[in-house]
Amino acid sequence: MGSATTQALVATTAAIAETPGLTLDVSGELFVAARALADSPQLSGALTDNAASPQARDKVVGDVFGPAFAPQTVSLLRTAVAQRWSSVDDFVDAVEELAIRAAAVADQGDLENELFGVLHTVSANPELELALGSRLGEASAKGALVDRLLEGRAGAATRLIASAIVQRPRERRVRQLLERAIRIVSNQRGRVVASVRTATSLNDQQRARLAETLSNRYGTPVALNLVVDPAVVGGLRIEIGDDVIDATVASRLSDLRQRLAG
Repeated sequence: MGSATTQALVATTAAIAETPGLTLDVSGELFVAARALADSPQLSGALTDNAASPQARDKVVGDVFGPAFAPQTVSLLRTAVAQRWSSVDDFVDAVEELAIRAAAVADQGDLENELFGVLHTVSANPELELALGSRLGEASAKGALVDRLLEGRAGAATRLIASAIVQRPRERRVRQLLERAIRIVSNQRGRVVASVRTATSLNDQQRARLAETLSNRYGTPVALNLVVDPAVVGGLRIEIGDDVIDATVASRLSDLRQRLAG
C-alpha cells in the first residue's frame, strides 16, 4: 500500500463517521459500485486520474451513480474520488472497504462473530473454498450460493458482506477476504482481533474473562476469533497483530524436546 493510499484511507474512513443515515442498502450499493469499478477499467481509471480535476471526477460520480444510488452512497463515493490513490486496485478495494464499514455501522449485531463462523466453515471445507474462489462460474451465482448457505444462520449484514466479497476475489483466497472483512469491522467498531487457538471450546465466562484480560493488556477492546484445535493439547495460543502468546502444552513439549536433544 503506497503512502497516497494510506492518506486517502484516513479520509474515507473519517467520512463514514460523518455520514448520517447509513443503512445496509447503502452498504449494498457501495458493493455494487466496487464491482462496477472493478469490471470497468475505463470508469475506475477516469475516477483515479490525477491529471483530471477533482471537479471532473466528482461529475463522473454524479452522472454514473447519482441517478440510481442513495445520497449517502454518492457522498461517500465523492469523498473517495477526491483523494489520490497509489493504484486503481487500491481505489476499488477502498470502495469495498467503505461498504464493509457502512454495514458495521448500520447493523450493530454480532457481526464479527458471525463472520468468524463463516470463516471457520470455509476453512473446514476446502471444496467449498475452491468453488467460491474459482475463476469458473458466474460471480453472482457464487454470491447467491453464500447467501443461501447462511440463510437462517447469520444476520443480513453478514450475508451481505460474505456474498459480496466472494464475487470479487481478485486473486485472493476466500478466507483471506473474510479475515480482511473481520479486521475492517473490528476497526470500525474500535476493536482489534485476537485469534485464539484452544484444545477445547471456551464457555461464555472464560471468553469474557479472556477478552477482558487482553483488552486491559492492549488498552483497547478485543474481539476473539476462537478456533478449537486439538493439536495444541492444552492451554492457549493467541495471535493479536504481530504478537504471539503461546502458552500451549504442545509448545512446552516442543521446547522440552529441543532442550533434551541439545
